[in-house]
Amino acid sequence: MEETLTTNKPSKLGGMFRALNYRNYRLFFMGQSISLIGTWMQQIAMSWLVYRLTDSVFLLGMVSFANQIPAFLLGPFAGVISDRFNRHRLLLLTQFLFLIEASTLAALVLTNTVNIYYILGLGVFAGIINAFDMSARQSFVVQLVEKREDMSNAIALNSSMFNMARLVGPSVAGGLIAAVGEGICFLINAISYFAVLASLLLMRLPKVERKVQDTQILKSLSEGFRYAFGFAPIRDILVLIATLSLFGMPFTVLMPAFARDVLGGDASTLGLLMGASGVGALLGALYLASRKTVIGLARVIVVASVLFGLGLMAFSFAQTLVLAMLSIFVVGLGMILRMASSNTLIQTIVDEDKRGRVMSFYSMAFMGMAPIGSLLAGWVAERIGVGYTLLGCGVICLLSIIPFVLGLPKAREQVRPIYQRLGILPEIASGLQVASNLTSPPEGGKM
Repeated sequence: MEETLTTNKPSKLGGMFRALNYRNYRLFFMGQSISLIGTWMQQIAMSWLVYRLTDSVFLLGMVSFANQIPAFLLGPFAGVISDRFNRHRLLLLTQFLFLIEASTLAALVLTNTVNIYYILGLGVFAGIINAFDMSARQSFVVQLVEKREDMSNAIALNSSMFNMARLVGPSVAGGLIAAVGEGICFLINAISYFAVLASLLLMRLPKVERKVQDTQILKSLSEGFRYAFGFAPIRDILVLIATLSLFGMPFTVLMPAFARDVLGGDASTLGLLMGASGVGALLGALYLASRKTVIGLARVIVVASVLFGLGLMAFSFAQTLVLAMLSIFVVGLGMILRMASSNTLIQTIVDEDKRGRVMSFYSMAFMGMAPIGSLLAGWVAERIGVGYTLLGCGVICLLSIIPFVLGLPKAREQVRPIYQRLGILPEIASGLQVASNLTSPPEGGKM
């Protein structure tokens, strides 16, 4: 956006890291990088704590359900709030509330007063905060990047940052849990939120002119719903994300049971599995960051979906740690390629005045469907076993790409005018770019 022009000095950073040219984005990137390590440490510690206290796969799913169902229920309202109010201030509030939640959890665990009811209650509280945080954060990133063509790089770098933390956090958490228990992981996560708050406070963000909107929230919600689900390219991506979240993401909930009961390991084994998944996801994110255009991302989504489904099926059969790590590596690679590519496509084609609401539907599809899937997977796993449950999830995820592929020709035709208006298509770029493209077949209007 134009307001960042006055606050960012020229930089030699380019290619894979070009979004870091922007000062505000650099601050955001650094703060989030630190905080996300703490977040992943807390997630691993929470899974292991719940399974240690209860020995129940179903309660693992229930805790995930309590933490994520608010995103499903409140997501659309959070999108309206994100479109109406200052996203920077909203993020300051949500991050402070996350700090309070993590500190409370740390105190309960370190004083040995924690129980499953406290965990469920704090999970619901964190889920409510997250519903508003995700919508605001997804939309806020766009404000930190001046040029539209660098937006896909910023989103890919976000994914790289997320998965670098996913690689480091679980590995560190596994060792700490084995050495001193889960409480220290929750404490480190609480402290990590100070990095995010500092980065947000250091940003220089000029006032953003917002389009005056109707004061009726329900009318705004209805308008956003009609826009998102009336436009096939956005609708198809949202459905694809919801399917992955419902049937694919529960593999993370079942990981503690798989590590202990199938592989015969401990918290360190769980950390290794999550680390292997994080390596795959990190490589996928770095590949996306190296791309210079959004053209062809639909093909990436299709390939990623196949990788994810096959990887999850292979993981379900793994009986050794090496095979499990190789399989989960492929799962992580496919997952991030599918999620980040979908996010980039939506952020590219959505109208700015509806961005918050559309991204709230994205968050609703991603975070909101996961708790239902986690609860269902936990229930099924207690009856037929973790392995067969993961196998079924892999098969469904593999089949889910078929409707998306069938709808691609129509979606590409609808996206083409948007790409032309934004100057993304090769034939309407600068003369030099057009001349260079004549040496290879044009990619047309592919997503």
